[in-house]
Amino acid sequence: MSSIEPSSSSTTDVAEIDLRDITVRFGGLTALDSVGLRVAPRRVHGVIGPNGAGKTTLFNVACGFVQPSSGSIHLRGAARARLRPHELAGLGIARTLQGLGLFDHLTVLQNVVVGADRHARSGFLRALFGSPGSSRDERALRDRAMSTLSDLGVAEYAGRYPGSLPYPVRKRVALARALVSEPDLLLLDEPASGLSSDEIDELGQLIRSLSESMGVLLVEHHMDLVMKVCDEITVLDFGKVIAHGTPDEVRSDPAVLDAYLGESSEETS
Repeated sequence: MSSIEPSSSSTTDVAEIDLRDITVRFGGLTALDSVGLRVAPRRVHGVIGPNGAGKTTLFNVACGFVQPSSGSIHLRGAARARLRPHELAGLGIARTLQGLGLFDHLTVLQNVVVGADRHARSGFLRALFGSPGSSRDERALRDRAMSTLSDLGVAEYAGRYPGSLPYPVRKRVALARALVSEPDLLLLDEPASGLSSDEIDELGQLIRSLSESMGVLLVEHHMDLVMKVCDEITVLDFGKVIAHGTPDEVRSDPAVLDAYLGESSEETS
């Protein structure tokens, strides 16, 4: 196969996000070099690679945290001159970050209501704090947030503060805050970090179920999870795409074995 060509199944639909020839330079360092990636509707697209390969930079481009030096971003076929983080919810995009980003001074329920702001008619601040004229909207947002927490099995913590909760529970709260907006595209950055083997298995099942209604971009270093849940995978090394394909294709690609899996084989040789 051609290791950097998208699989045919990923080109049949207009992509939720299409990153074309993305190059990112930080001073004299080229973090990404003409990288392309498409996330089709209802598919899970994984990004893997050794440390320093450019995975986080690519994720930050998709989130609008990093503006590319060259290349273009297309959302559902429409080019975006610039993508800004605060615009994501309105564009039907939600994300989770490695650092979780929960507000410690808000309860779990209030944190998730923040993510539901896409559906607020009276505005987030009025809906969250119950200002006059927002009671109906407030109830709707809180009901939506509670339903999402229940779906993820953490509704019992709705009145607690994030800092008092175990890390795996906080991870689910952060995911609930992303999912409550009912996004068309979900961006996941290392969602399995800090989780046990059983929790990672549960996460995998959840990601597969989410792909029934949205596209998912998954940046992850747990190879077992990536291979189980992804429809297609892009492999980066030194800021370049070295392979692309199905899990089976990527698993057997010599370039991937050299760049990614070769690290562990060298340790045991």
